[in-house]
Amino acid sequence: MDHTLWDFKTNSRLALKEIYLNFDLSDKGVSGEVDFIDVYEKYNHKMWADYRNGKMSKETLRTERFRQSLSHLGIKDKKLSHQVAEYYVAHSPYKTALFPNAIDVLKELSSNYTLHIITNGFEEIQAIKIENSGLNGFFEEIITSEQAGHKKPDPAIFRYSLNKTKALAQESLMVGDNQLVDIEGAKKVGMDGILFNPEKEELIIDPTYEVNHLNEILAIL
Repeated sequence: MDHTLWDFKTNSRLALKEIYLNFDLSDKGVSGEVDFIDVYEKYNHKMWADYRNGKMSKETLRTERFRQSLSHLGIKDKKLSHQVAEYYVAHSPYKTALFPNAIDVLKELSSNYTLHIITNGFEEIQAIKIENSGLNGFFEEIITSEQAGHKKPDPAIFRYSLNKTKALAQESLMVGDNQLVDIEGAKKVGMDGILFNPEKEELIIDPTYEVNHLNEILAIL
């Protein structure tokens, strides 16, 4: 879902730009929206890793990433951090940027294959993203880590997903952008993977397949 179909970086940055303007962060000493976004993304990346590894709760992640970002930028205001966090969660899921060809690829794939989503994203937010960005109707099961009780790359979430969808690992294929979380995680249960690598990051694993554009998936399947 995120970073593979739904363009997380673009949509997140749109919401962060709104926060910079709507909460008058320039008047509070933040030199520019680029600085705010850069600092936030660093803290968010680190804290999501902590969340995946069970070191941080969902509720703590939501607010703490903004509290620490604002503190880094010289703004020590817990109330503001909470307000900004609430704004982000309320508005970012309604952004609708998708990766190029996402809908066309899903139309083609869904005519030949059964499609499901496996996501670490928050359950209530993923449903909003799917509905508002035109992804509804392509997937039979939307499997979240909260529902499964395990987060990718834990093999347990892949086993849960295979059981729920009555699928076999050797007949299934995982498509994802994260080399370790998506592709290596799936490999641990015997599932092949397509690494979606639009920014052509250096490989640290050996994926079954690698694509830089979503429509390249059609040449594989």
